Amino acid sequence: MAELRPLTAELRNIAETELNEVTERLPADLDALREWLGKQPHLRARQDAQFLVGFLRGCKFSLEKTKSKLEHFYTIKTLMPELFANRVVDAKTLALCRTGTYVRLPNAWGPAGPRIVITNYEKFDPKVFKLLDLFRYQTMLSEQSIWEDDHANVSGYIEIIDMGKLSLSFVAQLDFNLIKRMGVFAEKAQPTRIKGIHFINCPKEAVALLNLAKGLMPSKLQQRFFVYKNLEQLSKVIPLEYLPEEYGGSNGRISDIQAEAERQLLDYSDYFKEDSQYGVNEQLRPGKQVNVESIFGAEGSFRKLDID
Repeated sequence: MAELRPLTAELRNIAETELNEVTERLPADLDALREWLGKQPHLRARQDAQFLVGFLRGCKFSLEKTKSKLEHFYTIKTLMPELFANRVVDAKTLALCRTGTYVRLPNAWGPAGPRIVITNYEKFDPKVFKLLDLFRYQTMLSEQSIWEDDHANVSGYIEIIDMGKLSLSFVAQLDFNLIKRMGVFAEKAQPTRIKGIHFINCPKEAVALLNLAKGLMPSKLQQRFFVYKNLEQLSKVIPLEYLPEEYGGSNGRISDIQAEAERQLLDYSDYFKEDSQYGVNEQLRPGKQVNVESIFGAEGSFRKLDID
């Protein structure tokens, strides 16, 4: 199909054997999704082939699961305007990009492997940015990957979170209701699948926070949390060669990676400006309307941790 980017031979094999992708059936699958979207009076969604095939791959080509994921994708984005509304590539977004707090590495874990991303909270200045800023930035890159990243769409992604030198100012910003909602979004709405979340350099204080955050995650995500004392332990699972130079690997230099990420973000400026036209209108939804509680369940009264 001319409107779809061709997969490499290695990723094509994974798509066919693990995701049930059949090239000859793709036009019919896309037509079925578009026909369904056209019958949803409350839902305005992008219908580009490359975008929709990302959801099909994330749902292993189950049309019903894909419909559900698209529905949740736009419903949750509409219910969380603090995170998804007015996402723009402005000076603050670019400044956060340049910190190197959240980095998508250029080479995946092997020719058919998942994408690797690294979050390093040491580079996050809580006096300049809020946790919400970081989550918003991550959703922007994640959405960009639906269009651009065949490794993430076919083989998923893993995240390495470096918790060394975690500041109390950052910990004070932790909003566990927001973290819970992000977990629900990752499970029910995000088409690129999380294959593992690997925490390294975790001090004792951070382990307690991790256990609390883990308990708020959907059960499937809880099973994909892994904790390591240091980089050496992680290297027994993920070879160092797949990490950036700053971590002893050969998968790019973070400053170069972020310069490229900045260029790509600028290319998507118009895309994010257009995003406000897509979403759900609950007044037009057939049947029972959806709200925050029906999507996320009952939430605790705490918003942030109190730090003495």
